[in-house]
Amino acid sequence: MAAPAPDAWEELVTSALLGTARRTPPGVAPGPEAPVALLDAAAVETVRRRAGLRPTRASQRPQPAPEDTRPPLPAAAARRLAMLLADRPGTGGGGGRRGTAPDLMELLPQWLATANARGYAAPPQVLPALLDAARGRTDLRPAALAFAGSRATWLARLNPDWRFALRATPGGGAALPSPQDTAGVRLLWEEGLFAERVALLSAIRAREPATARELLATTWATERAEDRLMFLDSLRTGLEADDEPFLEQALADRSRNVRATAAELLSALPGSALAARMAVRAGACVAVDHTQDRPTIVVEAPHECDSGMERDGVVAKAPSGRGERSWWFGQLVEAAPLVVWPGRLGGRTPEEIVALPVADDWRNELHAAWCRAAVRQRDAGWARALLGTPAAPEAGGPGAVSLAERARLLSTLDSAERAEWVAAFIATHGLSEAFQLLGVCEVPWAAPLGRAVVDALNIARDAGSYPWSFSGVMGLAERCLDPAEAGRLEGLMAVPDEGEDASPGAGGYWAEAFQRLVTTLRLRATMADELEAAEERGMA
Repeated sequence: MAAPAPDAWEELVTSALLGTARRTPPGVAPGPEAPVALLDAAAVETVRRRAGLRPTRASQRPQPAPEDTRPPLPAAAARRLAMLLADRPGTGGGGGRRGTAPDLMELLPQWLATANARGYAAPPQVLPALLDAARGRTDLRPAALAFAGSRATWLARLNPDWRFALRATPGGGAALPSPQDTAGVRLLWEEGLFAERVALLSAIRAREPATARELLATTWATERAEDRLMFLDSLRTGLEADDEPFLEQALADRSRNVRATAAELLSALPGSALAARMAVRAGACVAVDHTQDRPTIVVEAPHECDSGMERDGVVAKAPSGRGERSWWFGQLVEAAPLVVWPGRLGGRTPEEIVALPVADDWRNELHAAWCRAAVRQRDAGWARALLGTPAAPEAGGPGAVSLAERARLLSTLDSAERAEWVAAFIATHGLSEAFQLLGVCEVPWAAPLGRAVVDALNIARDAGSYPWSFSGVMGLAERCLDPAEAGRLEGLMAVPDEGEDASPGAGGYWAEAFQRLVTTLRLRATMADELEAAEERGMA
């Protein structure tokens, strides 16, 4: 039999697609038997293609995976991890809410955080499933990669589906040279993977900020724009006045995002030259008018965005639907040091300034910019003034114009004060407007906050409505409520008597929701015990 032409297979495929009536392949006679002949020829060619493959040179075996010297997981915790990973969508484990059963996938982030805090190594056999889970959920990646250690990078080089691990910052287990190992630092910085370089820069920055900044400066001009942005963001740790010259140079960067980040970091340094320039610009826009019945803040927004403002990070083009002058004004006030306002506005305290009326409907714009400034500069005093009292009649507060801004302001307070404030807010306003505020509270919730949430859920149940309106808060409670609160919730697991005004069947749905909550809290307690088992044996 003659050897086929090199493109014989392509000819057969083309004929199959077009039909033998329109195109008869070479060696096949036209007519009613052509389709059968085409299939016979395809079968012969398939065998030829498989049998005719020439062996290629064997590729080099990969180097063995690096050793993980961290202590192994306790056996019970390892089994629990396998169950959590098997429950994710697409694995056949369900992955959804099922009556009173806990949502295991939602407990995985908490499990990983606890395992990382204990310093355990990931079992090798679960690493593929762990990386698959992190691939599907970006929020899992930092904790998952920290738990997987340096073996995550090793595996990512062998599977393109896990390439995100090569760009993400690796966690524990990555072997990084000490800052004193100058040659090792230089070698890794110049030749390492991006993830390794980010980890190196972050580790040095945490211990020796000046050394990290000097290291970054050596290659800054040759880095890609997206890499410069990531490296620059690492300077948030240990941000200090000595960073100002480097950040001032970054204001002239080719990338707009890099320029914006540099300006943001400089504005977080109240003594920087950029902060002083912004203070002058913002101060020229805001004053107190004493000619009215009571002192009133008046605003004169800038009429143009000059080149100096743009260099200092002010974005000239306003978003769609936003006025240019208000857009520029908000950026100036956000970047100005908050310490300048008491002197500018008559020696008043932040609380007194926030209480002043603002003319011509500029109040929301001005207060929103002060909110962003308080978060950027981590100024708890201004944050308290803008938050107001949690028992205020309006849930929006005196200064914040949205609950989202209130949540960001709360992040500037310490965890205890934050929990106390949100608990008082819930006691006054209930749960319908508290979801975003709960999301910034430390886990597990402090006792006063946990009691406030449970009491509010109980009140909502007694009101006779369905629990679906509170599903978000209930989901947070499953993950964030202290497991010790499970005992207090047992009385809510029974189906209550339904009143005349209650929604039909609402009591049963509430009982199911509380049963799931209690079951989840007890499971979290068990998970914590499993992860602590090895430590307790070691102390015995």
